[in-house]
Amino acid sequence: MATAKKVEGGKVRYAVVGAGWISQTALLPGVEHTDNSVVTTIVTGHEYKTEKLAEKYPTIEHGYSYEEYDVFLRSDVADAVYLATPNFDHVELAVKTLEAGLHLLLEKPMAISVEECQRIIAASQKTGAKLMIAYRLHFEPGTLKALERVRSGEFGPIRYFNSSFSQPVSRENHRAKNGFWAGPVPDMGPYPINMVRTLFGSEPMEVFATGVKTDEKFNFDDTVAMTMKFESNRVAAFVLSYNGQDLDDFRIVGELGSLYSSPAYGMPGGMKHTVKIDKDESTESFNKTDQFGGELKYFSECVLNGTDPEPDGEEGLLDVRILVAAEQSLKTGMPVKLQPYTRSRRAVSDQVQKLSPVKLPELIGAHKPSDGQ
Repeated sequence: MATAKKVEGGKVRYAVVGAGWISQTALLPGVEHTDNSVVTTIVTGHEYKTEKLAEKYPTIEHGYSYEEYDVFLRSDVADAVYLATPNFDHVELAVKTLEAGLHLLLEKPMAISVEECQRIIAASQKTGAKLMIAYRLHFEPGTLKALERVRSGEFGPIRYFNSSFSQPVSRENHRAKNGFWAGPVPDMGPYPINMVRTLFGSEPMEVFATGVKTDEKFNFDDTVAMTMKFESNRVAAFVLSYNGQDLDDFRIVGELGSLYSSPAYGMPGGMKHTVKIDKDESTESFNKTDQFGGELKYFSECVLNGTDPEPDGEEGLLDVRILVAAEQSLKTGMPVKLQPYTRSRRAVSDQVQKLSPVKLPELIGAHKPSDGQ
């Protein structure tokens, strides 16, 4: 049986699996901001992408197709994988990676069922390879400051959370063509879902979702409203849309005050918080940061030091079970109860990463969701 890769030399060698928009705009440019990570390998279905990306990033020396993935895993050209394929392709590649002993930074949502998440976690436990779900906001200054203020009791007992998150998605983009698990709930939902779980410090007891199709180009509800009930009489409500203007914000409200953040989830951040305590109002702005470089640096530190990352497989699974409940609720028109669950670990302020933002590079065969495939 394979065991986890041991990394020597101070830098973790990464393979980027899936050379689409997010890898090219954020992950690859962010690597240069870390001092402990290097990309050596690209796995993609388009050979020309590997050639062009290797010209831009000279550390890339190896390229493989998806059909050659098993060959890649045996080739000792990487210590870890950043996996950014479509959600429904995660589980098989993730399990293979971890069972080969390579460490895995896995894009969210982790998978498309709780059972798939459990398979991925089991593969990590089997070899000891590190598994982290790519919750970049767990290292973002504005997010962690909001968490710090909530935990301090500044707003009193927290009562509710609301949020809006929308973006226009092109008819040509793969997200418009592959059903619920490519739609706004799994694609964008993990941001407000994870934010409220983190800020409340607990897991929901009930999920309800209702949606509409505003454009026939989609084969699913492209605009969805969700509500969640939590213990201590707290609620969360948010709307997700593939057919609205670019918008991302959240508000958390307690008995004594509230915090509103806009932007809330997008790259490169630059959050602005508006805080109200009784009649007093103040604002706090945060510098834009390289969120992908920050999460990559943190994960590489975990690999090098043998520590377990905070946004681990359990964190990913807890979001996925909510996504599954939302899918069921959309089908039945009824709220879905969740089993009680206590997460023992949450994001902490010490995880913060402050790296200067990257410049948007020229893209190779990749497009923003609003622009095409």
